Amino acid sequence: MPRPLARVLTLLELLQSGGTRTVSELADRLGVDERTVRRYAQQLVDLDIPMESVRGRYGGYRLGPGYRMPPLMLNDDEALAVLLSLSTDRASDTVSDTARETARETAAAKIRRVLPERLRRKLDAVLASLAYTAPPARTAPAPDPAILLPIADAVHHHRPVSIRYTAADGRRSERTLHPYGVVAHAGRWYVTAADLSSGEDRTFRLDRITDARTLPGSFEPPLDPAPAERVLTALATAPHRHKVTLRIQAPPEHIHTRLPPGLATVTAPSPPDDWSHVTLRVAQLDWLPAVLASLDRPFVIEGPAELRTLVETFAARLTHFARGGPCRREGDSC
Repeated sequence: MPRPLARVLTLLELLQSGGTRTVSELADRLGVDERTVRRYAQQLVDLDIPMESVRGRYGGYRLGPGYRMPPLMLNDDEALAVLLSLSTDRASDTVSDTARETARETAAAKIRRVLPERLRRKLDAVLASLAYTAPPARTAPAPDPAILLPIADAVHHHRPVSIRYTAADGRRSERTLHPYGVVAHAGRWYVTAADLSSGEDRTFRLDRITDARTLPGSFEPPLDPAPAERVLTALATAPHRHKVTLRIQAPPEHIHTRLPPGLATVTAPSPPDDWSHVTLRVAQLDWLPAVLASLDRPFVIEGPAELRTLVETFAARLTHFARGGPCRREGDSC
């Protein structure tokens, strides 16, 4: 659910608690400015909700007498989208906020109370199967419920699932999976699973799955499936044109500020050595010199030699520009 819409509904709930609420109080509760509160109030009026504007020093807004919010009517897809939005919003918070956390929990509880038992069980299975990389780089839009629901059910009950999958190169295939978990990472959703077709653990993007069906039977998942870690490792080791290996004199937490876990695999140094070993696979090398420079730590390029040449050229250009030299070729930034 988009946050402006969520705030409009929060405004309605605040007003339904009774009495007149000042514009400044509502702005503080919603975390917006007073002009935005007035716009939200107009949106409620446009929905035929009887809003009364009270003028004066202690004026603000209140609901018309006798108004009660109608029963919540959500179809399966809408209920799933709302609960996923609340769950993803919680995972994306980098700062602890007790008030926001309480609001999310109460909102989710209210929605679950009015859902039929059949749908509640399905949604509980979905929420129990989810994992997030911490913190998500950006909010991941809810995937297609027709794909997510059977896969989440298979994760929850340890059942095989059959999927139709379209790879990045356009090749289509049908696969049978033993799914371990569903993960939201950097705006996308993934399922990590044992792929019975290849006999390997694999990661699949949900938006590339066109059909998913739960199969009879069951399987025994790993003791610690760690779906988020599996997705990050799969992304960092995915086959690309260039395999880059580095040694950097810095701890993994510093290196990951510029080369995140979904991009690079970092092996921590063993004392007394303080050099981490870094491996990543990339389609292009031209962006790496600037990233390595931004780490501000000594590094050694083990391969490929092409990257070493790019870094040397990048350093020479910086030196040239620092001395006030003009652009040497079209497109240089001075």
